Amino acid sequence: MAQRKTTRHSTITDVADAAGVSIKTVSRVFNDEPNVRPATRERVLAAAAGLDYHPNVAARSLAGRRSFLIGLVYENPSPNYVVDLQTGALDRLKGERYRLLVLPFADVASVSGKMQAIARASGLDGVVLAPPLCDDAATVAELEACGLPYARIAPSSGGSDAPDVVIDDVGAARAVVDHLVALGHRRIAIVRGDPTHASAAARLEGYRQGLAAHGLARDDALEVAGAYTFVSGYAAGERLLALAAPPTAIFASNDDMAAGVLNAAYESGVAVPAALSVVGFDDSNIASVVWPRLTTIHQPIRDMARAATGALLALIEAKPGGEAPLPHLLMPYELVVRGSTAQVAEPIA
Repeated sequence: MAQRKTTRHSTITDVADAAGVSIKTVSRVFNDEPNVRPATRERVLAAAAGLDYHPNVAARSLAGRRSFLIGLVYENPSPNYVVDLQTGALDRLKGERYRLLVLPFADVASVSGKMQAIARASGLDGVVLAPPLCDDAATVAELEACGLPYARIAPSSGGSDAPDVVIDDVGAARAVVDHLVALGHRRIAIVRGDPTHASAAARLEGYRQGLAAHGLARDDALEVAGAYTFVSGYAAGERLLALAAPPTAIFASNDDMAAGVLNAAYESGVAVPAALSVVGFDDSNIASVVWPRLTTIHQPIRDMARAATGALLALIEAKPGGEAPLPHLLMPYELVVRGSTAQVAEPIA
């Protein structure tokens, strides 16, 4: 019988030998302890990288009563958005001693007021709150009271001294309306987002401001409820296209719903963009794989998650008198024009 080949992993002793230092010095480097010369620190890290050595996070947490785990907490029905969240957080943690624990929840109510217990049970050193939990007042108040470090992605509410990363949802939605009006569209509909997410209200407000800025009257029939899912976008598209006077353009509050609208248009025999323009929001992966490819607002979700994770690490590692993380970071959005929007077939004066 052939003997199974095993792979030997590098040890702290290997790193010490390669760097020409003691095991204790290697331990000090990986625990960020003082009294290690910069040149020695660099030599140890270079040796570890060359040997593909990774410290045992579990063992270190037992010794220092730290888990070196941070939680990414979210409730979001869009798989595309969630992938970007996780990718951004993981990107920031590359090369760090911390690991990411993903904590998805079905709804805000199941988490509200229970974050401290969840964090303790999971042994978390801190949490990143994504929408809509970032706006849950009970969760924010609890974290402030217990002193657990946290950072927020895309909150719309204040009442927190924790760092957060946002974009201007209202301004972005107005930019969508500006784009469609410039193409001659006057009958512009919106598929609203999940009402438990603050972004849904902000994007609706931006849409309404955009209409008002161009002298266009609101029409309740053109404001249809959605839930940030493909299925809800499909249903909203069917409803809008069945109107006696259907819209010539539909702005869906995220890309998943916009993809649903595209599907509804295809099944109804409505050509996009010749007879109907469709715009999404987020610029997630689905925006580039549907046909026609979606015109959408690029929200830098990965960058936002990366920045929020970095801010959380700075909070956790903060030393007395050290530099505090930025409390508020406004990131840019961009209107990405693709094949789903075009000049209206019959411009209305």
